[in-house]
Formats: sequence, structure tokens, C-alpha cells
Amino acid sequence: MLHYLIGPAVGAVIGYITNDLAIRMLFRPHQAKYIMGVHVPFTPGIIPKEKARMAGAIGKAVSENLMNREVLEKSLLSDEMLTKIGQAIDEFVTTQSTNNETIEEFARHYLSEDDITAMRKNVTDGVVKMVTAKLQDSNMGGSIAHMATQHVMEKTRNSLAGRLGAEMILQPIAQLIEGVLAKHINEILRNNSQQMVQDLVVKESDDLMGMTMSQLTAGHDEQVAQLKSGIMSAYRVIITEHLPRILQDIDISGIIEQRINDMEMAEAEAIILDVMKKELRAIIWLGALLGSIMGTLTTIL
Repeated sequence: MLHYLIGPAVGAVIGYITNDLAIRMLFRPHQAKYIMGVHVPFTPGIIPKEKARMAGAIGKAVSENLMNREVLEKSLLSDEMLTKIGQAIDEFVTTQSTNNETIEEFARHYLSEDDITAMRKNVTDGVVKMVTAKLQDSNMGGSIAHMATQHVMEKTRNSLAGRLGAEMILQPIAQLIEGVLAKHINEILRNNSQQMVQDLVVKESDDLMGMTMSQLTAGHDEQVAQLKSGIMSAYRVIITEHLPRILQDIDISGIIEQRINDMEMAEAEAIILDVMKKELRAIIWLGALLGSIMGTLTTIL
């Protein structure tokens, strides 16, 4: 009986040890070993020895098959992803509808005080510059003067003086006054429009930043819906039109290859073993099973 048990037992032990040793030799030793200047065979382990080649192959495989345009676009534009984005926007709006923080206080959660100040200044300066240029380049004075004189003539036309024919006398005078008035208004705008616009824009900016988030969203359901639609459309455009350029600018293959090459072998070994612990253990026990079977067959034959 002992004769029939020794063969399978020895075969199982040998199969277990050889598979365990083979798996360990995938990673160890991490460095080449030398005895009296002679390189020890099978050092370093297979993975450390081929680390650079494997890093390049993994980086290329990931960038071409897992992180390419088609895969990312399909995932990022899937119905599930779009639904999640829409729900996130709805949840944000619902939360802000009861948020009594001012817009400026809310912005401080994400931006520093200097960033907020710089952003307000840049926006204010841009608006002031644009509006001032429009005012100075346009014949705003002529429009204002014409509306003023027309208003006066309309009032005169409907008055007793108008019915007595005063309109015919006042018309040439009104035209003269309109030209003079237009000239002076345009001159005032050229000299003072920047400060006037600056004061107005700064005041409106202060009022806006002082609004609470709940005030910003209250009673603007239609605008919020339009904003949500705009965000979703912008997201689709970014993915469909700009994703290829983004992927081209980001060397995914190179990043992965560099990351793997920079990893210490002990770290890489720990990651692989953690992911494949169950599978590698199964291989070891499979070796024991095959060794036991071979031992049994040897004993019988």
C-alpha cells in the first residue's frame, strides 16, 4: 500500500515545488547574479530581464486597443455616460436651489481669492474695452440727438402751437439743434464713455457676485434647461471633434511605458501577485495534481 502512495505523493510534491519555483523565477532575482565574474544563468528573472520590452509592448497594446479613439468615444458617448452627466447637472442645480452662499463665496470653494480677483478684472476689462470701443466708433450721439428732437417735434405737433403752424418754423431749428447736440454727445462719449462703462460694469459685477446661488437658479427653469442642453452639446463636440487631437497630444503609450520602467521590480511584482494571486496559486496546485497523476501512472506501469 505504501508503495502505491509514495509515487503520487512524491509526484505531487515535485509538481508543486517546480511550479512554485517557476512562478518565483518569473520575478526573482531582480538583478543579474555573478559568481567570480561568471553570470549565473536565469538571472535576473524573466520579467525583470524583459521589463523594458514588456513595458513598450504593454504601452502599445493599451494605446492601440484599450485607449484608442473608437473605444473612448464609444464609452464616453454611451447612453449610460450621457445619462450620468445629465443626472449630475440636475443634482447640482437642485442642490444650488437651496444654497444661500453668494456666487463669490461658492467660487471660493474652487478658486483662490487671487484667482477670483484676476478673473473679475479680466472679464470687467474685456467688457469695458469692447463696449467703450463700440460707443466711440458709433454715431450714438446722432441717434440720441435725433430721438430727442423727434420727441420735441412730436410734442409740438400735438400741441396748440403745432396746430397753429409752429412745426414749420421749428423744423429747421430742430435740424440745426440736432446736429449740434449730436456733436456734443459724441464728444462726451469719446471723453467719458470708458469711465461711465467702467462704473456700470463694476456695479453690475458686484451685484452679480453678491447674488446667492439660490437666487441665480430661482425662476430660471428655461435658462437652466438651455444651459444643461448647451453643456451636453459642448461635451459631445469635445469628444467627437477634439478627442483625437487630445489623444495625439497625450502619448498614452509613452506614459505607460515610462511608468512601468520607473517602477521598482518589487512594486511591479507586488501588483501582479495581488491581481493574479488566485490564478497563480491555482497553477501551483495544478502542478501538484499533474505530478500526482504522473506519479500514479509511473507506479502502476
